[in-house]
Parts: sequence; structure tokens; C-alpha cells
Amino acid sequence: MSQSGPFVAFCVWPTSWGAMGGARTENGLARVVLPHYAPAELRELLAFECPGARCDEKDFEELMARCQAYFNGQAAGFDDFSDRPDAPPALRLDLPGERTFAGRVLRACRAVPYGQTRSYSWLAEAASKPDGARAAAAAIGRNPLPLVLPCHRITYAGGEPGGFSAPGGVELKRRMLQLEKAR
Repeated sequence: MSQSGPFVAFCVWPTSWGAMGGARTENGLARVVLPHYAPAELRELLAFECPGARCDEKDFEELMARCQAYFNGQAAGFDDFSDRPDAPPALRLDLPGERTFAGRVLRACRAVPYGQTRSYSWLAEAASKPDGARAAAAAIGRNPLPLVLPCHRITYAGGEPGGFSAPGGVELKRRMLQLEKAR
């Protein structure tokens, strides 16, 4: 899922689980990297992925604070982050269009409350394709904004975690779900 323009800024910040990162286009937040990399490696990765973008904390202060709170076990939410043009710049998301299946899947994923899970089938139905669980799984597997769009809350119908394409894989997904359930 590609963003709508070139990256203009990126940032790396600490959390209690390790370094996280993010990148923005002119239209909003377009990339989030969950804790997995050493800070210097993550900075290198984002600089490579975002040629010409500036490394700038001020564009990420709100996101940084919420991510740090989340990984400290607080029920930090991202519901007010939006792709609406009137959203405050710090809370604006750069998402695929609402008419695309991927765009509908990502938006539907946002409806899963903190500490709860939903199935891939639920996600497909919420994205207006009831027989599209595999397609929904593929679309959510390319989620560029994990945590902000809580794809870790999407599991198999029987409750098993399913896949997780973020660095750290299924083990990171399990840890995030345990963190939320402990709250």
C-alpha cells in the first residue's frame, strides 16, 4: 500500500519495548515501524526508505507520546488520527482511498477496541466483502501503520493470532495482545 506522495519527514523514538519510527508525507502519517530494531539501524532504514526527507521530532510529538504510553501499558488510543483533510496535521493519516478494498480494510480495522480482537472474516465483512477473509488478511498484512491501525487485534476465528508481518512477527503480536488484555 503506497502513500500518496514522497516522504517529507521521519523520526525514531524510544519506547519501553525498543525504538519505534514513523514517516510522513505531505498528506499525513504514512509509515509506522514497531519496536524491533536498534535505534541507529532504524534511523538508517527510514533514511533509506525516505530519501530527501528530514529527520524531525516536532512532526511526531503526539504520535511519540501515545506510542510510549501504549508500550508502558496505558490504554493509549489513536481513534482521533484521521485521513480527513480537516484533521490537525499532527493527527492526519495518509491512507489508500475509501473506495479501494485495502482502504476499507484499514478503516474497518480501526473499529476494533483496545483489548479486544476480531477475526479476518469479521474484517472482510466490515470492509463490504463477506467472502473475502483471505483478501482482507492480505490487505491487513500490508498495513503501513501498525498500532495506529491496530492490525494486531485481527486474529483467526478460533482466537489463534494468525500472521503478523511487522518485524518481530507473531511473537510481537502476542505480546501486544497480552499487554492489552492485562489492562
